[in-house]
Amino acid sequence: MGWKPLDAMDFAGKTALVRVDINVPIENGRVSDATRIEAILPTIRHIADAGGKVVLLAHFGRPKGKVVPEMSLAQVRPALEAALGQPVAFAEDCIGLPAKRAVLAMSAGDVLLLENTRFHPGEEQNDAELAAAMAALGEVYVNDAFSAAHRAHASTEAIARLLPACAGRQMAAELKALEAALAHPERPVAAVVGGAKVSTKLDLLGNLVAKVDHLIIGGGMANTFLAAQDQPVGRSLCEHDMADTVREILSRAQETGCQIHLPRDLVIARALQENAPHEVVAECPEDAMILDAGPDSIAAFKAVLDTARTLIWNGPLGAFEVSPFDAATNAVARHAAERSRAGALVSVAGGGDTVAALNRAGAASDFTYISTAGGAFLEWMEGKTLPGVAALEG
Repeated sequence: MGWKPLDAMDFAGKTALVRVDINVPIENGRVSDATRIEAILPTIRHIADAGGKVVLLAHFGRPKGKVVPEMSLAQVRPALEAALGQPVAFAEDCIGLPAKRAVLAMSAGDVLLLENTRFHPGEEQNDAELAAAMAALGEVYVNDAFSAAHRAHASTEAIARLLPACAGRQMAAELKALEAALAHPERPVAAVVGGAKVSTKLDLLGNLVAKVDHLIIGGGMANTFLAAQDQPVGRSLCEHDMADTVREILSRAQETGCQIHLPRDLVIARALQENAPHEVVAECPEDAMILDAGPDSIAAFKAVLDTARTLIWNGPLGAFEVSPFDAATNAVARHAAERSRAGALVSVAGGGDTVAALNRAGAASDFTYISTAGGAFLEWMEGKTLPGVAALEG
């Protein structure tokens, strides 16, 4: 752990520039899901209670370096005030006179929201001048936006090198959870990787086979693995052109001692529809699609989790949005949740459809840690350096 936690920083009488992710959904001019706002409250309150001034840096949407009124952070301000239970000031820019005046007007414990950092082209270019203009507004930098840490932007990377820097509460929780899962895990380590395509998760699979003891593969990805081993997959979602790559991954897993687990029996149907006629088979007919793993597979996957001490989960095991093809995802997720609740398993999940699948299974609340960071979570699992984290480590 090369980064400083929030508690290691003195905020009394100081202005803290806090990078947050409040890129929240807006419907009819109002925030429809305040989850990301709720997540940053502990960091804001800690700084305010310590006698600091809290200045929030954030992006919203993809304005591509131009001022786009519909992407103004002003529309997030009411939800932020409601969650905090106090007024939040707003500045029409994240640098220059509007920002300076707003900061000068602050007292200890006040919160100020600056306008969308991406209204400046220099933000996504990691421009040093823009970072310096932001840094001039404060004395301390706090990054509490892990979900933006895989981007080398002015407000996530360059600025962290200009001020004393630390990780906010949410960022620290995410980093600790991921370090526990991949950097220093308790073994055996199992990973569940599902989803549609092998091609989108090559780096992930390549990193995991070198780090985990068991790799359970489901969803459309499993079909590609089965096809590469000359098993019929009918009309299933499958990347036949990835066969050589799959064989390389299987060979690499043999070298590293990672056991790969694929479905043993298959739930097939002729149509992907709610409650479509379906059956469990050992081999997929030409006119059918594999839409889930069968009961024997579920039992085998649960048995793997019974031996594991650490679990990393990314992606569903079947077409989980459509019943009854959510059975494998639901059953294995609930088993992981049960073992986590009993203290027998450290379980970390995130990326893509994962959170939705675990919520649908009613299992998310019992996982040790659920990441909502998407791309940053995946890049961490792929073994890549995240610029926003590296900058905090100095």
